[in-house]
Amino acid sequence: MRRKLVAGNWKMNGSLVANAALLAEIKAGLAVAACDIAICAPAPYFAQCQAELAGSAIAWGGQDVSAHAGGAYTGEVAVSMLQDFACRYVIVGHSERRAYHAESDGLVAQKALRALLAGVTPIVCVGETLVEREAGQTDAVVGRQLAAVLDVLDAADLARIVVAYEPVWAIGTGKTATPQMAQDVHLALRAMLAGKNPTAAVEVKILYGGSMKPDNAAELLAMPDIDGGLIGGAALKAVDFLAIVAAAR
Repeated sequence: MRRKLVAGNWKMNGSLVANAALLAEIKAGLAVAACDIAICAPAPYFAQCQAELAGSAIAWGGQDVSAHAGGAYTGEVAVSMLQDFACRYVIVGHSERRAYHAESDGLVAQKALRALLAGVTPIVCVGETLVEREAGQTDAVVGRQLAAVLDVLDAADLARIVVAYEPVWAIGTGKTATPQMAQDVHLALRAMLAGKNPTAAVEVKILYGGSMKPDNAAELLAMPDIDGGLIGGAALKAVDFLAIVAAAR
């Protein structure tokens, strides 16, 4: 049975003072961690996360990584920089990166590969817009996005990725896919993974990233192919984040 993962995405939020308080609250409120937990913080706070979370049950990671190993790429974060701070995870292909920075499926795939080659687990995000869902294109869109990543991976590497389904229309809008709607997409994604490597597909965690909150987490996490959550706003409040972690047990 897949162990669930609850990963907080702080997005462009935080300060040294606020982060210290939030992490202290989360650690204090965390009893036995019955699921995997991660915090994906802005790059300037990697050192703080490492200092605050080392030795705890909480892993940490980045929100993006360059497809390049290094060089003249101003503002980019190389995977070696994530390694320097012992980051275990990195988000790639988040809907905000695709929308605001015009990241293509191919670029997302190269970022995922770059992370994997360095031993950092990529959380590969896929998801459709409201227009695409209403046009009945959900499976085609998420299928295209995932296929780009599968095309650059060896079958043996498949078990080393995490996939996150984030319906764009349900992020920060107050709308949430019903558990069955989310499950249907997760099942389709797992079928795609099985086409690459049937054995590994059973092991891959597929997270739901469409505004998971304390009041809907248990229902969503009860679905057989929802293996955790990629948490945005609720990750910035210790009580909410801990409630979702508790629901993942």
